[in-house]
Amino acid sequence: MRLAFISDIHGNANALEAVLEDIEERNIDKVYVLGDICYRGPEPKRSLDIVKSLNTEVIKGNADEWLIRGVRKGEVPEQALNMMNLERDWALTLLDETDINYLKGLPTKMSLEFDGQKIVAFHATPNSLFDVVVPSEEDSIIQESLIIDESADVFIYAHIHKPYIRYIKGKCVINTGSVGMPFDGLAKSSYAIVNIQNGNIHTTIVRVTFDIEQVVSKFQESDYPNKDLMINILKNGELPK
Repeated sequence: MRLAFISDIHGNANALEAVLEDIEERNIDKVYVLGDICYRGPEPKRSLDIVKSLNTEVIKGNADEWLIRGVRKGEVPEQALNMMNLERDWALTLLDETDINYLKGLPTKMSLEFDGQKIVAFHATPNSLFDVVVPSEEDSIIQESLIIDESADVFIYAHIHKPYIRYIKGKCVINTGSVGMPFDGLAKSSYAIVNIQNGNIHTTIVRVTFDIEQVVSKFQESDYPNKDLMINILKNGELPK
């Protein structure tokens, strides 16, 4: 069973289409979505419609929660709060009530089992949509934060936009990275594949090229309130220093 896990699309429908095309070429059996579908990109509605068309399991991310109820004080740096809510307001003008209700109804975790191998997936941590667990954390922190079910074999999360795979005391921990907004300095989409065959597990991080200039043009043609920052992130594959 070949499984693909994608996340952090952030309204970048072009990147999402490129990733789904790559997934189709690899003969993946099933695709799962780990949240952050619409917010902070030029095409929130098209991104959400594509995700819905997959007819698959989808969980909620922090950016989905922000679309539902706004960005609150203490969740982002103080100087970014007003702008991020302006970005949210912009996205809401392109979404309808059905879209918001869809995001509201998303669960926050998924549990899968194939050929005796159990996979637990969530957006940031099992207990939070907002907590940050970075690739450089000590094993003990990752264990305490992410490995909450000793019966599971693989733990998959997203949120940090920096993909990695680690093995800690017999457990596999995977971060998918981001489809639409990578932060690791490589301006290519990222997703994870888990291949389970005869009780064996093979894991892979895949990087996919998408047409960055086309996405930049969509930002430039729009009245998106924070387009310069978003274009900078897209072109460099990381947050500004």
